[in-house]
Amino acid sequence: MMTDQEFDILDELYFVKSFTALKDDLDVKTEPLKEVLGLLIDKSWVGCYATPMVGLPVEKVDFEENYLEYFYLATKKGMFEHNSL
Repeated sequence: MMTDQEFDILDELYFVKSFTALKDDLDVKTEPLKEVLGLLIDKSWVGCYATPMVGLPVEKVDFEENYLEYFYLATKKGMFEHNSL
């Protein structure tokens, strides 16, 4: 089951975005966005990128420490879940 917040975030991540751009586009506060984005990463619905062109392997991601520096993109699995609603 996907929440409305998860849906809205995935809807924005068909292209790589920074945390700040995502926050601004969704017009949400930092902590709620961080919480839901972390859940989406745990579900493998969103991937983290060191730069807009360089993806990070899951084992290299330190979301709690570096979430503001990362870029984000919906994964194939995330796009499938998003489009199956």
